[in-house]
Amino acid sequence: MVSTPIQSCSDSKLRVRSQILELQPSLVQWRRELHKWPELGFKETRTSTLISQKLTEWGIPHQTGIAETGVVATIDSLRSTDGPVLAIRADIDALPIQEENIVAYRSQVDGIMHACGHDGHTSIALGTAYHLWRHRHSFVGRVKLIFQPAEEGPGGAVPMIAAGVLENPKVNAIIGLHLWNVLPLGTVGVRSGPLMAAVEYFNCKIIGRGGHGAMPHQTVDSILVAAQVVNALQTIVSRNVNPIDSAVVSVGELHAGTAMNVIADTAKLRATVRYFNPALGELIPQRVEQIIAGVCHSHGAKYELDYHRLYPPVINDDSIAKLVRSVAETVVETPAGIVPECQTMGGEDMSFFLQEVPGCYFFLGSANPAKDLAYPHHHPRFDFDETALSAGVEMFVRCVEQFCV
Repeated sequence: MVSTPIQSCSDSKLRVRSQILELQPSLVQWRRELHKWPELGFKETRTSTLISQKLTEWGIPHQTGIAETGVVATIDSLRSTDGPVLAIRADIDALPIQEENIVAYRSQVDGIMHACGHDGHTSIALGTAYHLWRHRHSFVGRVKLIFQPAEEGPGGAVPMIAAGVLENPKVNAIIGLHLWNVLPLGTVGVRSGPLMAAVEYFNCKIIGRGGHGAMPHQTVDSILVAAQVVNALQTIVSRNVNPIDSAVVSVGELHAGTAMNVIADTAKLRATVRYFNPALGELIPQRVEQIIAGVCHSHGAKYELDYHRLYPPVINDDSIAKLVRSVAETVVETPAGIVPECQTMGGEDMSFFLQEVPGCYFFLGSANPAKDLAYPHHHPRFDFDETALSAGVEMFVRCVEQFCV
């Protein structure tokens, strides 16, 4: 009697990779179509239509019109739906930036471009959906693919959560990736705990008393007050935040005055605030107002302050991050390709999903300087090496196979 050899893990790995690599031309085609027709947050009607058309063509059940332009697809295992539910999130919106790249797939929409890789994220999620639908026997349970609008602002995660995308069936964990031109092609940035910072900002109007530049004693100089406020705000990080923690308070705008010999009666400033430690969410706004109030009081000025919280920090769950790292070790196949210290003060509304269910957001290296594909995110010449698309699909597919067992 001749026994049938059991297929080795290596054979299975190569088979899956081969199947995904066959998708690469389609991944590029979808990505370039999306890149040519970018849309801003909550206006992604053409984008969501393309997503829905592909899902319909493949026979994948899905819902559209969630949080205006969001799409959610659910794929059930052929083996058993009595198992864990893993969500995969991809953002679909573009940015109000005029593209400067001279490529065949250049943005056809004036003043709007995919300058952050969301076209790639959408293509990767579509490729993942296609592969998992054709291989529903390779996992147990269910997979939800969440195509989310408006990550760049004003934020689509919260309304999607409110619409129930994490329920029916209830999601047990969530993963997502960001194509990352900070890292070279062939690397994965993954870590437990804080990955990306909270994003907050404030507007402040300093109200003084204007007058003649030659008679300052008759005035309350709003520019002088604003300058001292800007300097004093820097003491929040240097003297109030534990040096072990990272935080940023950066004043990016200061507007005042109309003539060189007129002391301005008002000055306006705007600033961004970033931090990883959620506890700083109480300290920093409190100190901002205390400093502004104190400086204004000492000069006899008044102020108006509007403080806004956009996104909380992106904090990865330890167990899901370990899962993603183990998958990355399989996909990258070189220890140097795993980058654990990959934090950034950039923000992401994936953070809201991670507040609801355990999960992991990770970076997929996509820069290739040899092909002039290394411009930073939000740059008018941003682009990435499309080889990363199939690597992203493989990361997601293997996460599903390891989690949904």
